[in-house]
Amino acid sequence: MIDKLPIFLSIFPFLVFIYLLLIKKTTLLKSSLVTALLYTILVVLYWKIIPNYLYISYGKGFFIALDIFIIIFGAIFFLEILKDLKIIKNISFYLKNFSSDYRIQIIIIAWFFEAFLEGTAGFGVPVAIAVPLLMGIGLTPMKSLIIGLLGNSTPGVFGAAGTPIRVGFSGLNVSSVPFYASLFNLVGILIPVFMLFMITIGRPNRNKEFFEALPFAIWSGIAFTIPSLFIVSLGQEFPSILGAVVGFILVAITTRFGIFVPKNNISLISDQKEEKTMSIFKSFLPYLFLIILLVLGKFLIGKIGIPINIGFRQFFNFYNPGFIFIITGFLIIFFYKSKKKIFKELSLVSLKGAIGPFLVILFMSSMVQIIINSGQNLSGLPSALSLMSSLFETRLIPFFAPFIGGFGAFITGSVTLSNIMFGSLFNLTSLNMGFNPSIILSLGVAGGAAGNMIALADILTAEAVIGEKNKEREVLRGVIIPCLTYLLILGIIGILIF
Repeated sequence: MIDKLPIFLSIFPFLVFIYLLLIKKTTLLKSSLVTALLYTILVVLYWKIIPNYLYISYGKGFFIALDIFIIIFGAIFFLEILKDLKIIKNISFYLKNFSSDYRIQIIIIAWFFEAFLEGTAGFGVPVAIAVPLLMGIGLTPMKSLIIGLLGNSTPGVFGAAGTPIRVGFSGLNVSSVPFYASLFNLVGILIPVFMLFMITIGRPNRNKEFFEALPFAIWSGIAFTIPSLFIVSLGQEFPSILGAVVGFILVAITTRFGIFVPKNNISLISDQKEEKTMSIFKSFLPYLFLIILLVLGKFLIGKIGIPINIGFRQFFNFYNPGFIFIITGFLIIFFYKSKKKIFKELSLVSLKGAIGPFLVILFMSSMVQIIINSGQNLSGLPSALSLMSSLFETRLIPFFAPFIGGFGAFITGSVTLSNIMFGSLFNLTSLNMGFNPSIILSLGVAGGAAGNMIALADILTAEAVIGEKNKEREVLRGVIIPCLTYLLILGIIGILIF
């Protein structure tokens, strides 16, 4: 019993976290605060952590949270400017008018456009924007929710300009993770097929409509995932952003020549009345600015920053995608001659949207740092991380890693938070078991992206956007099979590798 007590105490706050979040329906912010406080009390009273290491844990947790705060603030600021200038509305017009066939329209919006939004903004933005667009095409609210969540999966590995790996695995050796993760992302070829399967359910000529558009769905999956595999060499910021752009261009070319497109053109609504207010070039120009600045920033200031020493060493990197979002936003306002007064308004909106995730990540990342540093104690006990990893030391960890990552995304609504929670655990367990940590971490982040399909936070956000309530169970029934299938394939790949 004495030997088992430290192990139980090391996982007890996690059990409380899951109980509060799933059973008591407590907010993620309150659940993460309680969990961080529990771990703090335990390491002080039971582990007897050396006080300086508690300070270091919260200090490092703050800088991780600050990094992501800048990204979220910048992404919201950029997106709000696009909304204010009606740029998002014009982009949706051009995407809808790419083809009048509902199957092509849905895959373009829910796969390519969502992937691009995930790559640039992440954190629930893709679903919130795509679901109303899908309803505009003629999908029912329920199918729109399901399809929107399916699209919010594979691109999440490299979401918000690489945040899940860059921030989620902060402090770990991740040099090979982007490459392996992009390999595992090839499973994403199935996502457009899942979309096609779901949207044809209940249709009079269901089988015909499905198989007729199946080549287009498969081709769309290939057109995004394969280019992303090569683009990852530029950095983890780019696979979802540029993969979506290149994939859309490839699909646009083949569609123009009638390759892979369904023989029959089918629309869900007879007349889609919607007007554009600017040219296609002007509509997509802000994203062109963003991509150029991200690439330039990566290679010009990628390793420039300020070394900080405040009782522990920290390097504040000037290359934060959030700064690029903000700069791009200023350029857009100047170029489009928008009202200057929106600076203050949108800054306040962005601050309000970013402060919640900042606090959640502050608590979660500090908690993880406490778990790691708890070994620096006066009690002689192993660290909580070592004790927890002993529970996962099995030769089947390559199989279970995607499911653990998926569970993390399910309860937190974020691939980044899932990685913060389980990254160090994956790393230590794989080292103890003799596995390549980069592969296990990559399986975990790929699983987290799959878990985004069933993320509770994203489901609630999408419901709120379209005015639906209490549809979580119906939505989960629609996405759970694709999610589990995706995770099972990743798990089998993990077993086969080792």
